Order: sequence, then structure tokens, then C-alpha cells
Amino acid sequence: MIIKTKNIATFFAILAAALYAVNIPLSKVLLGFVQPTMMAAFLYLGAGAGLYLYGKITKEQGEKLTKAELPYTIGMIVLDIAAPILLMLGLERTNSANASLLNNFEIVATSLIALLAFREKLSKWLATAIVLVTAASVALSYEGAGSFRFNTGSLLVLAAACCWGLENNCTRMLSNKSSVQITTIKGIFSGLGSLIVALIVGENIPQVIWILAVLVLGFVAYGLSINFYIKAQKELGAAKTSAYYSVAPFLGVLFGVFLLGERPGVQFYVGLVIMTGATVLLVKDTITLQHTHQHNHIHTHEHCHGELIHTHEHEHIHSHTHTHGKEEAIHSHGHSQMEDHHHTHDV
Repeated sequence: MIIKTKNIATFFAILAAALYAVNIPLSKVLLGFVQPTMMAAFLYLGAGAGLYLYGKITKEQGEKLTKAELPYTIGMIVLDIAAPILLMLGLERTNSANASLLNNFEIVATSLIALLAFREKLSKWLATAIVLVTAASVALSYEGAGSFRFNTGSLLVLAAACCWGLENNCTRMLSNKSSVQITTIKGIFSGLGSLIVALIVGENIPQVIWILAVLVLGFVAYGLSINFYIKAQKELGAAKTSAYYSVAPFLGVLFGVFLLGERPGVQFYVGLVIMTGATVLLVKDTITLQHTHQHNHIHTHEHCHGELIHTHEHEHIHSHTHTHGKEEAIHSHGHSQMEDHHHTHDV
């Protein structure tokens, strides 16, 4: 049952990646008609409004958010205002294939924050992949030996990835709640925040047809994608979900090449090779199943001593660790004893 649940969670993570993959190349097209901050605003408004309707249609239930989650909810909203704006500004300055690969840096940010702040485990494979992703990101961002500087568009995309890395960990703290409610709140409030920023900086409201196009893209690439991402996080954790999600940039590259006809240079292919190696390590890490099951068994025994009846309750804890199909059973017996004394008297 646990393995089946993990498989479903893995499917949700990959589905989230596939839906998000269409975002960068199609956003690149729409940026010809919609300014970047407005674009970010309507993408998230589409996600929020779409998920609200999705929840009404599917009647999907889940535990509601409470005041205790308010700090993480606010953090999630603020970071989701910043991240898509940075991404859209970056997309204006670099090609979509480059931006798609650089989005993989989100894994680095997510995993390191999960390690440092939330004590999630970081395996040797994941650690090596993080180094490779970082190296590839530097290669993709560098403008060349002659200039000794980094591409502004690439740096903006990397900044967006860092914001999303922190946001993923905020969302992780909410992942036991309703994914539809989280995505609706995230979309509506982050979208409104971005819209306010867009109006303040003087961007124009686009034509209705382009607003509708961005709303639909937002529902698919952000709304449904985030919803399935949160579902995956409930079982896999922030770091592992992000690892499976790493297929999204490669799908985005394919869309950029075939849909937009982009032809990246040699530098891109160097980054692609390194990123591919990192992804292989990420997959290796995520398919290394390591489950620990703990079962508590409580046994009650009654002992009769003449007129005195003693009831003793014993608790036994059994832990089993499974690694690569090999079972290593660790039995630890915790003994807790509770006594009830019942007195019977012969009259």
C-alpha cells in the first residue's frame, strides 16, 4: 500500500512537471503582446480562479488552512509574487531553452533549504546532482571569456528559481492541507499582488484576447501543475518532489526548439549535457526506496490473584527498514505497563 501511494505521488510530480513545461515557451510567445509583470499577474490569477472552479467541479476535499499556517501562507504568496515577475523579466532577455534549463536551479535552492531549515536528508546522489546543476547554471549564465560577466536574463531566471525554492519549502509546511485551497489562495493573492506591482510600474492592461490566453496558460501551467505538485509533496517531501520535477526543463527545451524554432549555441549544449547527468543522479536518488515502517502493538493481559485482578497493558514497537528490495528488520520493544486494580469481594 505504501509503495502504491509513493508511485501515485511520483506520477503527480511528473504530471506537474509536464504541465509546467509548456509555461516558458508559450510565455515567451505571449510576452510579445503582454508586458512581463502583467503576464505574471494573469498567469497566477488564471491559476487561482481555475483551481477554484476545479475544486467546485471535482468536490475535492481536504483539511483547511488555519491561523497556525499563516506565516507560511504569507511567505508563499510574497515569493509567488516575486518569482514569476523575475522569470518574465528574464525571459525578455534570454531564449526560452536557456531559461528552461536554468529553472533546474530550483532543485538546488529547494534541496539546500530543505536540508538547512527543515532537516530533510540529502543523499550523496542528490548532493552531486546539486553541484552539477550549479555548474551547468553558471555555464548557461556566462556570456563568455571576452566579457567576464553574466547574462542579465539568466541571472533573473536564477533569482526566480531561488524564490521558488524557498516557496516550495513554505508550501511543504502546508502540504497536509487542501491542495486546491492552497493553490487558489496562492493564485488569487499572488496574482493580485503582481497586478498591483504592474500598475505601479506603469504597465498597460493588455487586450482581452491576450488576457484570456494568459489566464488559460496560468490555469494549466501553474494551477493544475501546483495542485499536483502539492499532492506529490505530501508523500515525497520537498526535495524528492523537486527531483522528479526536474524533467520539466528538458520538456521545456523541446517545446522551445520545436515550437519556437530556437537554435541555441554551443554553450547551451554544454549545459544540457551537465544537466542531463545531474538529472540521471536525481532519478537514481529518487528511485532508491527506503521505507521505514513502525507498528505499535498493544497487548492487554489480565492476571487473577484470588480476589485481586490486575490488567497489564504492554506496547511493542517494531521497525522495519527496506532498502533496494532487501529487508532489514530492526525490532525494538518498548515496554509500557499500566495497571488497573479491580477488587472483588465475596459476600
